[in-house]
Amino acid sequence: MSKPKDAKIVYRCTECGHAQTKWAGQCGGCGLWNTLVESIEAKAAPGRYSGYAGSGGELAHPVDLSVVEAEEVSRASSGLDELDRVLGGGMVAGSAILIGGDPGIGKSTLLLQTLAALAGTVSTLYITGEESIQQVSLRAKRLNLACTGVKILAETSLERMLAVAREQKHSLLVVDSIQTVYTEVLQSAPGSVAQVRECAAQLVRFAKQSGTTLFLVGHVTKEGALAGPRVLEHMVDTVLYFEGDPGNRFRVIRAFKNRFGAVNELGVFAMTETGLKEVKNPSAIFLSRYEEDMPGSIVTVMREGSRPLLVEVQALVDESHLAAPRRVAVGMEGNRLAMLLAVLHRHGGVGILNQDVFINLVGGLRLTETAGDLAVALSVASSLRDRPIPRDWLTFGELGLSGEVRPVQNGEERLREAAKHGFRHAVAPHKNVPRGGIPGLDIIAVKNLREALAVL
Repeated sequence: MSKPKDAKIVYRCTECGHAQTKWAGQCGGCGLWNTLVESIEAKAAPGRYSGYAGSGGELAHPVDLSVVEAEEVSRASSGLDELDRVLGGGMVAGSAILIGGDPGIGKSTLLLQTLAALAGTVSTLYITGEESIQQVSLRAKRLNLACTGVKILAETSLERMLAVAREQKHSLLVVDSIQTVYTEVLQSAPGSVAQVRECAAQLVRFAKQSGTTLFLVGHVTKEGALAGPRVLEHMVDTVLYFEGDPGNRFRVIRAFKNRFGAVNELGVFAMTETGLKEVKNPSAIFLSRYEEDMPGSIVTVMREGSRPLLVEVQALVDESHLAAPRRVAVGMEGNRLAMLLAVLHRHGGVGILNQDVFINLVGGLRLTETAGDLAVALSVASSLRDRPIPRDWLTFGELGLSGEVRPVQNGEERLREAAKHGFRHAVAPHKNVPRGGIPGLDIIAVKNLREALAVL
């Protein structure tokens, strides 16, 4: 196989950095097993890393940051508003975007719909390494997509796909997936740590040099994290996760890293027979509740990026026959639930020592902020006492260990979102209550947990 001049393949330990010329099960430096990874050591050829900052041949000189003019980044729409929201307003030329998710969640469908939406306006290339061209064509026909102008290539060799990309000069390049790509320089199999790292580095380098927007599809492990070396996430500009239950038709795309926009933005899609449909008002979807009041259910207002989101929190409290009662949290951290139950018992007078407690967030969302603390506590109390909370009530607020209700960020915006969806009463931290109030919304300010329990 071909390799760069003066290049040498070595096996380096990921723990201690020890390098040796032959692979072995055990590292000769630290003695650990299965830590040797194939890598290339070569003299840097002129221009090999061109396209990165400070990679020119001349010596770079530092400048005063205050005199550097900050230019506005130009963006191009992806054709999908929800995807543009997660990307920070659109795609940036020369950016590298990594998207991961469970198998069958809809990653390829999302990118194919993006290419179809841009067909005829920009030059696009879809490189598939997992499916044949016929399989992609069948999916496009099943989704009723007009793909005239969308170029497709079935290839796994990095050298050949870069040759095609350089020759045709496309504005948008999709590689599905990075784990199937291999370079002839390395001897390891596609998907190995060395192959993924080297192929991703060269693809990102090509995107920076040519100004091509690059989408990389990445596999995930059984824990849900992106497979391959963690350096893969550091190489790219944006990391997106496509989440959702395969049995549920709703899909959520979330940004965990974005050099050109805010992180933790949320885009919501619904999987239909004709592909992914954008959900413009996700709060209405996640608020599909029973027509009558039910104990253990209350609505809270989350904030995902720049968007307030109403979601129903459900609790079920039942007598336990176990020595250690169960604490099950679906959609929130288990340690946070244990802390809230302790605060509820100590400062709210609600005893649940011999009760099983189950918490669920409707719609498969995750409660990643502390604004849902008060809703969790009140739903548990409602289920324990079998007393329903009226449907037009909602609450939010952070609970401290001394039982105080702390304010949260963007409280007024959360209250306005609640009023827009027809809620009439809100239990909120007293420091989050706006002076002029919210038209049509009765806001009850509380300072501690006991006051909130007394209200409801």
